[in-house]
Amino acid sequence: MAHDLLPAPSARPSPTARLPRVRAAVLALAATALLLLGAPPVRADAPAPPGMADGFGLTQTAAVTGGATNFVVTVSTPQVAGEQRIRILLPADYAADPAKRYPVLYFLHGASDDPGNPALAYPALTAAQSMITVIPDGGLRGWYADWLDQKTAAGAQNWETFHIKQVIPFIDANLRTLAGKEGRAVAGISMGGFGALHYAQRHPGLFSQVATFSGANELSRGHAVMRAAVVATLTNIGAPLCGTGAGPGPSCSLDFGPAVSSDAIFGSPYPVFDADRRWNAADPTAHMAALAGMGIAIYTGNGNGNPSDGEFWVRSAAQHSRERLDALGIPHHYVDYGNGSGWGPNCRGGHDSGCWSQDLVDYVPRLEAAFASASRGDAP
Repeated sequence: MAHDLLPAPSARPSPTARLPRVRAAVLALAATALLLLGAPPVRADAPAPPGMADGFGLTQTAAVTGGATNFVVTVSTPQVAGEQRIRILLPADYAADPAKRYPVLYFLHGASDDPGNPALAYPALTAAQSMITVIPDGGLRGWYADWLDQKTAAGAQNWETFHIKQVIPFIDANLRTLAGKEGRAVAGISMGGFGALHYAQRHPGLFSQVATFSGANELSRGHAVMRAAVVATLTNIGAPLCGTGAGPGPSCSLDFGPAVSSDAIFGSPYPVFDADRRWNAADPTAHMAALAGMGIAIYTGNGNGNPSDGEFWVRSAAQHSRERLDALGIPHHYVDYGNGSGWGPNCRGGHDSGCWSQDLVDYVPRLEAAFASASRGDAP
């Protein structure tokens, strides 16, 4: 009797006829699973990121991840040990107008972060209408420099070479950029603030705009706390506070990878018989004259007057940068938002993303306006 439950042979659909139903069922199950997981169904016609070709010493080591306007490229290079990520943010109309070219902001992250962190795509950056933003990997404590010692446990650490001689031409070759100085800016937060000033000062022919947000703007003998903070990342003094099982990266912001010598980047940091001369030579406050003719922006809070907050110490470095620019007669945009009162709903004056997010709300429209003015040929 059991066979009576099956359809008569003539009524059975052929295997070929059943395939569309099977495909439909599979797709329906997949879509349901995605919805249950909180992810949107994948559209076959969803826009994809533009293709990126290897070159300039960079080799892609993984598939591009992300969407059409916010994606991450993973590369390797002999200049820096390991794999490096580059997050790219494109304006919404990038794909719609194949003839249009865009200026580029190179946005440098802080210590213990990396561009794989989607939080680095701050809302003000993703909302930009007329520029590309590139967030290149700077290492957990690469300090945007070619290290003096390349034979540490960290391996090759030529970050400046990686960014200036590889990433910038890689971006210009693969995206529709305005590749001249007037179409290029560099900015950064914390460690990246140092990097932005360092790169703009050492390569003034590449950048027309520079900004530092709570930046490590001073490495002079007179700012021993800032110097000590750099040394702490090198020697990885905070790693024991992470506990067992925590690895470097976002899982523990105090773990910067294998400990290296305090002398690894700029030589000895100790001011004995001029042993720290390379630190003084790398001090951004000593080279503000190199920024003449650029658009310059400096942002800082006060850490609520609390010395345990990094922003407390950052503020004096920002003030010294401003004083030097004033003495040189170089115009600049300077913002000291103090304890954060009135500076966005999430800023309390501390060394954190709540304030940096608001910094960018103020800065990005200014930068886009400066780029637009340059493209029109307006007089400064």
